[in-house]
Amino acid sequence: MTRILLDTDINLDFVLARQPFFVEAKEIFLQLAQNKFEAYIADITAINIYYFGRKEKGRDDTLKELEKLLRLVKICSVNSTILQKAVNSPITDYEDAVQHECAVAENLDAIVTRNTKDYKNSSVKVYSPTEFVQLLQTT
Repeated sequence: MTRILLDTDINLDFVLARQPFFVEAKEIFLQLAQNKFEAYIADITAINIYYFGRKEKGRDDTLKELEKLLRLVKICSVNSTILQKAVNSPITDYEDAVQHECAVAENLDAIVTRNTKDYKNSSVKVYSPTEFVQLLQTT
């Protein structure tokens, strides 16, 4: 089974129903709920979702959405090794570098992100949401 890391942006698109990105994020999560692949998030993603979500949806709604999300995904723990590797990563955005190092540490097959250009130096395969939805439809 394909094991992928869902970048923070994909999770925020889904939880906050951000347009126009929600359509593809919703399809990804529908496929995930049908066990078409395994999804991971970096532990910092849950914190970021809460931070941004409470501002838009309020604390209680955001926590309910987080609870649902956490039932669907597995968590990549960030530790000092991952943080240090991210500092020295060829990926220039530090948050993206941390997520990349999480994917490497978990030996994941790919990362799904809207910001594919930020992962141009990734050692892990990178898909846009459109590419990943197409991949799911062909398997």
